[in-house]
Amino acid sequence: MSTESFAILLSHGGGGEETWRLIRGLFLKYFSNPILNTLEDSAVVNLNPNAKGDFGGVTPFPLRTRIAFTTDSFTVSPLFFKGGNIGKLAVAGTVNDLSVIGAKPLYLSAGFIIEEGFPYPDLEKIVRGMAEEADSAGIKIVTGDTKVVPKGNADGLFINTSGIGEIIYEGLSSSNLKEGDAIIVSGTVGDHGASILALREEMRFDLDVESDCRCMWDLIEMVLLSGAKVHAMRDPTRGGLSAVLHEWAGQSGMGIEIEEENIPLKAPVRGLCEILGLDPLHLTSEGKVVFAVSEEDSDKVLEIVRSHPAGREAMVIGRVIRNPQKRVISKTSWGTKRPLEPPQGELLPRIC
Repeated sequence: MSTESFAILLSHGGGGEETWRLIRGLFLKYFSNPILNTLEDSAVVNLNPNAKGDFGGVTPFPLRTRIAFTTDSFTVSPLFFKGGNIGKLAVAGTVNDLSVIGAKPLYLSAGFIIEEGFPYPDLEKIVRGMAEEADSAGIKIVTGDTKVVPKGNADGLFINTSGIGEIIYEGLSSSNLKEGDAIIVSGTVGDHGASILALREEMRFDLDVESDCRCMWDLIEMVLLSGAKVHAMRDPTRGGLSAVLHEWAGQSGMGIEIEEENIPLKAPVRGLCEILGLDPLHLTSEGKVVFAVSEEDSDKVLEIVRSHPAGREAMVIGRVIRNPQKRVISKTSWGTKRPLEPPQGELLPRIC
C-alpha cells in the first residue's frame, strides 16, 4: 500500500497484526537500534559509569549499571470501571512492563492531557488512585507534566507514564524460549477487556466481572528470587494471551502448543465472548503474567505463583515446541489441533 493511500486505523492501536506492521514498517524503519529492536515491553539500558554508555560518553556520576526503561499512554474509555480507573491502570500497566523484563520498579513519571471542563473531583479521584497503586507497589512518582487542551480536543483525560527499574534478573527475552519450556499463566485471562466491554455496552456482565488491574511485581519477585530458570515473561495486555504467544513464537523461532482446557477463564467472560463472537484469548488482562520457564522448574514456579493471592488460579497451559513455521497451535478438548489465530482488525479500541 502506498503512503499516499495509507491512513491510520483504530486497528493499528489494537496490539494485533496491524500494530506490528506499523511498528516494523514505520517506527523501526526510522528508530532502529539494538536496544529498541529487541521489541520487549521495556528497554534494558547499560549505564555503567566506568565505560562508554548508551549516550556515547563517560557518565560523570555513579548510576545503576543496568536499568529498564519503559513508557505507556492510557486512553481507556470509560475512565472509571469496576476494579479501578485510568489512574490505577496507568501505574499498574507501567509497573508491570518493568516487572516482566526482570526489573524492580523504582520511579515513574506522570503526564496528563486534560480536556477543558473536566470535573476536578473526578481528576482528584484518579490521581488518588494513582498514588494508592504506586504506594502499594513501592514505586515513587517523581516527575510529571500537565497540559490542558480546549474542550472538544480530547476525550476527557489521557495519561502517559514512564518508568525506571533496576534489573535484578538478567536474560529475560522472548527470543530465549527453549524447546520443552512450560507456558504458565498466573490466572484467569481477559478479565479487564470483558469488564470494560460489558460496561461500555451496558451489559449485565459488568456486575460479575471486574478488571484485574493491579501491579504484579510482588508475585513476579517471588518467582525470580526462587532460583527457577525463567526464560521470558509478559503481561497479556493489548491483543491478550494470543498476542503474547504469537510474539514469542515469532521472535524465538519456536512453536507453542497450548491446551485449551487448561486456560483459566471466568464463566461470565466465556459467556460474553460466546454472545459477541469474540475469542477470550484476544481480550486484555491488566493483572496477569505469562511465564516461559524451563521444564524442570515448571512445578516449582506453579507452586510459587499459586501461593500468592493474585495467582491462585494459575495453570500450565502449554509447551514450547520445535516448529519451523513458528506457529501457535491450540489443542482442543476433543484432542484435535488447530492454529490459534493472532488478533487482527479493530478488536477493542480504548481498552487501556
